[in-house]
Amino acid sequence: MTDLVLLAGTGISPMDMMWISFYSIGFLLIASGLIYLSRQKINNRFLSTIVALIAYIFLIIGFLTMVFVVMTF
Repeated sequence: MTDLVLLAGTGISPMDMMWISFYSIGFLLIASGLIYLSRQKINNRFLSTIVALIAYIFLIIGFLTMVFVVMTF
């Protein structure tokens, strides 16, 4: 199996892709926990909005990294 070659010329090994997938799963879990907190536990509207915004950023990062992992292998 050949490694994925990045723009810098260095390759990503399958073990590195495993860690990237673990990070993306972690981002998705953090996003779901923050969404739960912002909708159920935080009563302050401003703070709830900030936590939800952070959660959606984590969700987008997790989604994009998972798409990267799935599309490369």
